[in-house]
Amino acid sequence: MAHGSRYKLAFKRRKEGKTNYNARLKLITLDNSRMVVRITNQHVISQIIKVSSKGDETLVSANSKELEKFGWKGNGKNTSAAYLTGFLFGKKSLIEGIDEATLDIGLKSSIRGSKVFAVLKGAVDAGLNVPYNDKILPDDERINGTKFAEYAKNLNENELKEKFSHYLERDFSPVDLPNHFETVKNKIETEVSS
Repeated sequence: MAHGSRYKLAFKRRKEGKTNYNARLKLITLDNSRMVVRITNQHVISQIIKVSSKGDETLVSANSKELEKFGWKGNGKNTSAAYLTGFLFGKKSLIEGIDEATLDIGLKSSIRGSKVFAVLKGAVDAGLNVPYNDKILPDDERINGTKFAEYAKNLNENELKEKFSHYLERDFSPVDLPNHFETVKNKIETEVSS
């Protein structure tokens, strides 16, 4: 451990790799709501966070677990679920009167076409105004599950059971993902009206 009068101890959350305070300071000085997107081991979470003198306040939240209410049978953290979570989140935000935000991906690497940007595309398609560059968004074939379904079509029955057992347990064939995606998206569109 370093010693001396010039040694400065880092904040606890910075040492744990949870918060980049320089990036956070830039985001909160914009005086705009933040669209915070986090990907866990099982789910996708998106929230609108407003900074106040008492601390951060969550105004709107959506979780991929909520997609089950709309009939979603797929995985909770694949790219399709990320887009649908963003779409649901965008609709909820508009209902609450929030139509603009700035994307906050935390310490996640900014990789073109990642799930974080699938959430962003869903929110933007729902009507939320978030500044972004078109180059970062994933392809439509990845979002609606077409590439996923093509991959599943090329597997034999044993490989399908081995790789997609969670889908098959729910009586859902991964080949049907694009149609199922559109059905759930339309259901969110009609049930969560702005």
